[in-house]
Amino acid sequence: MKDPGDAVGWLLLADEVLDLAAAAGASQAEVVIQADDAALTRFANSEIHQNVAERNARLSLRFIHGQCIGVAATGRFDPGTIKKLAETAGEIARNVEPLADFVSLPSPGPRAIPDLPGAFSAATAEATPELRAEGARAVIARADEVGVTAYGSFATSTETIIVANSLGVRASAARTWSQLITVSMGPGGGTGYAEAAAVDATKIDAAALGKEASELARATAEAVAIEPGDYPVVLDTYAVVDVLDMLGYLGFSALAVQEGRSFVEIGKRVGSELVTIRDDGADPAGLPMAFDYEGVEKQRVDLLTRGVCSGVVYDGQTAARDGVRSTGHGLPAPNPYGPFPLNMVMEAGTSSRDELIGGLERGLLVTRFHYTNPVHPKLAIVTGMTRDGTFLVENGRIVGPVKNLRFTQSYLEALAGVSAVGLERRCLKGFLGGVVVPAVRINSWTFTGATEH
Repeated sequence: MKDPGDAVGWLLLADEVLDLAAAAGASQAEVVIQADDAALTRFANSEIHQNVAERNARLSLRFIHGQCIGVAATGRFDPGTIKKLAETAGEIARNVEPLADFVSLPSPGPRAIPDLPGAFSAATAEATPELRAEGARAVIARADEVGVTAYGSFATSTETIIVANSLGVRASAARTWSQLITVSMGPGGGTGYAEAAAVDATKIDAAALGKEASELARATAEAVAIEPGDYPVVLDTYAVVDVLDMLGYLGFSALAVQEGRSFVEIGKRVGSELVTIRDDGADPAGLPMAFDYEGVEKQRVDLLTRGVCSGVVYDGQTAARDGVRSTGHGLPAPNPYGPFPLNMVMEAGTSSRDELIGGLERGLLVTRFHYTNPVHPKLAIVTGMTRDGTFLVENGRIVGPVKNLRFTQSYLEALAGVSAVGLERRCLKGFLGGVVVPAVRINSWTFTGATEH
């Protein structure tokens, strides 16, 4: 297999595949190559037990025949396989129904796509098993200090993305990301969670994450049951990520708007004035990305501005339907989900963590959510459970841990009820990309049931 970082070699291969597609009768064609060099160190029972590394590459061909589209992909790059790929994609295109409103693949943009130096870290690209092991050991040491057991993983990855099409689009970039996740388990059923993501793996403070998860595991021991109901809450950053991801999936996509299943109406207020959310692939606070999987430069899109709907993200197909240009949010074809905001950022507020909690007369501090699923997309009603740290707060002070609760809650109503936003933010891995979020305080959250575990 080619070196995952060999952008020039991948571009030459992409041009070869485009030529084969043209020879097979394509009116237009697009090649997307994703090459990954990834490694992962896992630990369990406070011991490192696995270190794995792998190199993968995938080439996808979108073959356009009039308004009919066929997609085929391969992980093999010998001449015979590549030729067969073009033939297969062409055969698929000739045997599917035409996409009536398909106009064209994207054309090159008005300027060359700029490099994003903040998207790549040599320290991550060159990360060794020893670096990840040091991180794991730091987490385990903090767990040992308080008598709990640590589990988790430390991942590092270099991704090279190549996009080329027959209209002249040529985009290539290498980006890195790293992520450390840990769960601590202690006596009395206590569990704690901590996570961080970064372009530069050396910027992740493993000891701090280990301390956070371990202290949560001790603090959540012997949790007590409380009655379900409506409670004001403070959502920690790990829970806020789920809120943004779900809103991105349910509403911030132009396809959701076009299909009438989105809550977004430009100019409509859906959130508190304290809530401003954008998608910005160039923001160095997240996991930057210069262009999408159609080779279109990513544009900053303001999604919610002081609680008011201000935009949605587009890919080539949805943009053509509305007569606008793609905002650079296309996913790899075939893609039934439409465009997606991969780099969401929520603006910070002015409240410290103590001030967020101090504003609760009687409410709950929620560390994170688990197993969330949409119930009503248009209203953004979601059901799920709390996990790894739920606490009762009275008179602005944490009283003690409570057992996990199930909720059914409109995330839109939650946004409308945001009464304070945290000053500090974290970069975390979301559903498909990086998300930068603060903690928030919300006036009411509906818990519909209790769980024993």
